[in-house]
Amino acid sequence: MPVQMTVNGKAVTIDAAPNTLLVQALREHLKLTGTHVGCDTAQCGACTVLVDGRAVKSCNVLVGQMAGASISTIEGLAAPDGTMHPMQAAFKECHGLQCGFCTPGMVMSAVHLCKTHPGATEAQIREGLEGNICRCTGYQNIVRAVQQGAANMTA
Repeated sequence: MPVQMTVNGKAVTIDAAPNTLLVQALREHLKLTGTHVGCDTAQCGACTVLVDGRAVKSCNVLVGQMAGASISTIEGLAAPDGTMHPMQAAFKECHGLQCGFCTPGMVMSAVHLCKTHPGATEAQIREGLEGNICRCTGYQNIVRAVQQGAANMTA
């Protein structure tokens, strides 16, 4: 079944089976492999993308539900000239990653969090990222990165 949507600012049509998950469509049909598959049960957040500006775990929705939607993946955050999005830069500068597996989903969730809760406190950031699991960092640097990224997004 053909599904028309916008992905990272480009109109696309994906011809996929009705039971195709959004994460599969992004990775297999569009070759956007920055969206990671972690648990396949919407528990870890590694597959988080923005759908119409809202953080969504792409392993938990069917691509057919995305008809007409605007989807942003980690590949779509950077500027066309390659300049990193302020949140990406903050994760790099604050060393908010180690192995990097959770990072794309964590960054996408953080962008959504900062847009919906500008000036979020540390407690609100921790609560807002609750659905994203990191097994390496202990979250301290991630929280710092989100705080710095938020400040740079509004600057």
